[in-house]
Amino acid sequence: MRKPLLVIAVGGNSLITDSQHMTVLDQYRAAGQTSRHIASLIDDGSNVVVTHGNGPQVGFILMRSELAKDMLHQVPLESCVADTQGAIGYQIQQTLGNELLKRGMNRRLATVVTQVVVDGNDPAFKKPSKPIGPFYSEEDACHHEKTDGWTVMDFGRRGWRRVVPSPEPLEIVEQEAIRILLENGVIVTAAGGGGIPVVRNEIGELEGRAAVVDKDASSCLLAVNLGADTFVISTAVDKVMLDFEGPAQKAIDHMTVEEAVGYMSDGHFASGSMKPKIKAAVEFLKRGGKRVVITQPHLLEEAMAGDNGTHITP
Repeated sequence: MRKPLLVIAVGGNSLITDSQHMTVLDQYRAAGQTSRHIASLIDDGSNVVVTHGNGPQVGFILMRSELAKDMLHQVPLESCVADTQGAIGYQIQQTLGNELLKRGMNRRLATVVTQVVVDGNDPAFKKPSKPIGPFYSEEDACHHEKTDGWTVMDFGRRGWRRVVPSPEPLEIVEQEAIRILLENGVIVTAAGGGGIPVVRNEIGELEGRAAVVDKDASSCLLAVNLGADTFVISTAVDKVMLDFEGPAQKAIDHMTVEEAVGYMSDGHFASGSMKPKIKAAVEFLKRGGKRVVITQPHLLEEAMAGDNGTHITP
């Protein structure tokens, strides 16, 4: 029988446990902790594709670039995404491989630098809204706006930030390469940070774009196209909450697509945190997926056994 395929989306913030543990070594250790739990799912007989976020890590690269701008060229946003795909992919690939080796499983692993096609006419390009990078003074922000063509936004007392488009993912360019790797028993890390945003020009060539594609939306698209059985979203909470941090906060063990859509309509999920995850979960299930599980990395085994996390089904 075919092994069940899991697409596991690991949040970029999962690699940074707190403000005191932000170094590359700290992130490597955090990746190792998550890898132990992913290894258990592989040990239980699942095929796995790991995707991951990269928000904090891209922010670090942009800050380094900003600090070094008088000595070196600055790094384009799409290159920052590619850089983090390699770096975080390396961390996952190595720690997961080492964990499997401890269990007597000498598996092959690969990280695929992944491009994601977006529509150059996506309305998001006309209304950038995704904040990236450090905070600036109004003077510095306006300078970047004038000299570098940035769109900047006032975030009140914290200062100004660059905002970029967040278009919808349409196509995973390396999807068939990922499929071939899976069919040959390779554990794949792919679509890091939502993928490198690219558009096709009039003759079909790919060109990068300064944008950020939502990691959960791209992970959902990849999961659907690969025919995954379960889409796992690893995040910072044990379970999805209604009225999160409010007086009527309530954890959800299970909900249907219809219930999830209703909760979204009622405004229970914030746009910058849980809403994109629920939206991706609903899309996956509407397009043939069997189950979505949302939980923290250290609860993956319990959640997959049905003993923890939030489970969403058709």
